[in-house]
Amino acid sequence: MSAEPLLKVQDLSITFHAGDRATVAAQDVSFSIAAGEVLAVVGESGSGKSVSALALTRLLPPAPTCTVTGSVTLDGVNLLGLPEDKLAKIRGGSIAYIFQEPGSSLNPVYTIGFQVGEAISLHRPEVTDVKGEIIRALQEVHINEPERVANQYPHELSGGMQQRAMIAMALACNPRLLVADEPTTALDVTIQKEIMDLLARLRRERGMSILLITHNFGIVANFADHVQVMWKGRIVEHGTVSEIMKTQAHPYTRALIACIPRLGQRRRRLTTLTDELKVSP
Repeated sequence: MSAEPLLKVQDLSITFHAGDRATVAAQDVSFSIAAGEVLAVVGESGSGKSVSALALTRLLPPAPTCTVTGSVTLDGVNLLGLPEDKLAKIRGGSIAYIFQEPGSSLNPVYTIGFQVGEAISLHRPEVTDVKGEIIRALQEVHINEPERVANQYPHELSGGMQQRAMIAMALACNPRLLVADEPTTALDVTIQKEIMDLLARLRRERGMSILLITHNFGIVANFADHVQVMWKGRIVEHGTVSEIMKTQAHPYTRALIACIPRLGQRRRRLTTLTDELKVSP
């Protein structure tokens, strides 16, 4: 891996404003991702994971509704200071996203092929055979009968197939960084494994970096290189996967790992109240 990180985030803070009320969603978040590396950001819902990922390419509402401070640099260029026209080329191009609800992310009135082709046309204008690229993108994510699927609408596909189509759309633009925001949450366990195996294979074949956003430590151990644990808008622990799985310095990390389901054992439910951590039976 390169000594210089592909993406570097420093002191990222995000605040939402509603009248006189200000809500801090993330505070002083810092991390970096090297070329070809997988970083997992783990935490429960509301911990600030997804808003931090959206802030990387300014996908949050603009000021005064939302203010974002700090820096997000891709190859040394601060994305938070880029003009909108230049940033638009990076969104979906250098940095692509897949989300946890593919049925909501896909446009219901356009075919899968149209949506994949639109992404290719926007970010790879040099491509002359767009239809051929659409088929290749669907084949790469192991969609059977890609010609038929390209002509189908999102509601005609299962959840797993919709997510594969979302991954195909993201990868069709040859991103250097893929942000996978809870990519398996809406899927059953068998399909979850298939999607994670697919992402792992694509990472190996493409040398692509991945930022995995998840609440589930169970899918992290065999997938990520490094882990950041996020709680109440802050990074409370970080390290390699092996370090975090073996020894947890923060009680919140220990509580998250204690919630991993194991066959034949009754696991516990994590709750957080004010500044205390409680694991309920």
